[in-house]
Amino acid sequence: MTAPQPLLQVWDLKKHYPLRSGWLGGTKAVVHAVDGVSFDIARGETLALVGESGCGKSTVGKAVLRLFDITAGQITLDGARIDDLSAGKLRPLRKRLQVVFQDPFSSLNPRMSVREIIAEPIRNFGLATSEADLDAQVAALLDRVSLPKDAAKRWPHEFSGGQRQRIGIARALASRPDLIICDEAVSALDVSVKAQIVNLLDELQKELGLALLFISHDLAVVEHMTHRVAVMYLGKIVEMAPKRQIFAAPRHPYTRALLSAVPVPEPGAARKRIILKGDVPSPINPPSGCRFHKRCPFAFDRCAKEEPQLRPFAEGHTAACHLDEMPPVA
Repeated sequence: MTAPQPLLQVWDLKKHYPLRSGWLGGTKAVVHAVDGVSFDIARGETLALVGESGCGKSTVGKAVLRLFDITAGQITLDGARIDDLSAGKLRPLRKRLQVVFQDPFSSLNPRMSVREIIAEPIRNFGLATSEADLDAQVAALLDRVSLPKDAAKRWPHEFSGGQRQRIGIARALASRPDLIICDEAVSALDVSVKAQIVNLLDELQKELGLALLFISHDLAVVEHMTHRVAVMYLGKIVEMAPKRQIFAAPRHPYTRALLSAVPVPEPGAARKRIILKGDVPSPINPPSGCRFHKRCPFAFDRCAKEEPQLRPFAEGHTAACHLDEMPPVA
C-alpha cells in the first residue's frame, strides 16, 4: 500500500544572509542561518522544531511561509513546489499556510478592532458571501477559541496576553488553512495561560485535522502536544524521531543535554543535568566536521574533521552522530 503524500515537504533547505560592509557594500561574510534542513509533515500531524535560540528554527518557519526567498532547496505543498512561485501565483496558496506569532500584542494591529482583524483574511481570500456571512464567521471563530461574541467590538489593548493569543489563533483559522506554523506561540505567556493555549491548539488540531509546525524551545510543552520532534543545532537537524522515542531514548548528545534540563514532574525524582561547555558557535563561521563537537562531552578526532549525516536507528528515528558508528566496547 502506497503511503499518502505528505502535506508539506522540505528538502535540503538553506537560507544564508550576506553581511555587507563598507561604502561599496562588498560582502564580508555570510550567516548560515539554515544550512541543509529536510523534513515532511503529514495532514493532521504536529511536528515540533526545537533547539536553542539562534539555531535557525524560526527561519525555517518563515521560509515555509515564503516570507523571503530561500538560498537553496525545495519546499512543496501537496507535491507542488512553492519555493519558486512568483508573488502572484503564491497568493492563492497563502490561505493554506498561516502563522501564530510569539508576541500576541505586537502581532495584532492596534488600530483595528477584533472583528476587523479576524475578518481581514476572510475578505482577502473571498470566503464570505455577504457582510452577514462575514459576521457569522467571525462570531463562530471567536466561539471556537472560547472568546465571547462581544469581543468583536473591542480592541487588542483591552485583552490579556492569553486572550490576544486566542485572537491571533482565530485570525489564523479564518482562512481555513491546512497548516499553521506556531512560532514560539506560547513562550511569552504565563504558565497557567500557556497550558490553556496549548490545550486549545491541541483540540483545534484534532477537531479540524490541522497540520502544525510547532517551533519551540520548551520541551515540556513539546512533549504534551507533538507527534514528532526535530532537534536543530546551528542551522541543521541533528535528530528527528517520534515523540516517545526522542524523550525515552535520545541518540544525539545535544538532544540528551536539552532533555536533561526539562523539569521532572514526579516529586522526588532525580535527573542528572548535562551542562554544555562553551557558547553556541557563530553561524557566520560554523565549526568544521560536526557543528556540535566543540561543546560535546563525547567528541573525538573524527568529529572535528568529518560532518556526520543523519542515519536511521529505528523506524522514523534518525540522528547525525559519529558515536553511533563506533563499535561497542568489549
